[in-house]
Amino acid sequence: MLGGVTIPHDRGLLGHSDGDALLHAVIDALLGAAGLGDIGGQFPSSDPAYKDADSRELLRRVAALVGGSGWRLVNLDATIIAEKPVMKPHLAPMQACIAECLSARPEQINVKAKTNDGLGAIGGGEGIAVHAVALLEETP
Repeated sequence: MLGGVTIPHDRGLLGHSDGDALLHAVIDALLGAAGLGDIGGQFPSSDPAYKDADSRELLRRVAALVGGSGWRLVNLDATIIAEKPVMKPHLAPMQACIAECLSARPEQINVKAKTNDGLGAIGGGEGIAVHAVALLEETP
């Protein structure tokens, strides 16, 4: 799972929940922009309740928390850095999933991907990285 989308590949992501690195980065970006801490503070891996949790549900819960704290999403930008699999065919479904979880318009969500050109652990296919930035505005 990445961005709430199942991507066929011989390797997967490990994590206490479902390991969805993209949604976890989005959650951290939203929480950080709203001054509400981070994913580990909201959903600690020490809590068995979050073992194998669906990151889409965690994102929905964070969207409600952010909204309840007086903020709304202006836009979100995320970059996946992975050597394989090729992400391009999955980007639009990821954007749609994130938009649905956030009750946002698809044009408010941007997801892009790049490789690490064979360099380091990411370039060697040992993992991926995701960067996400959220812009929020106070609700009146």
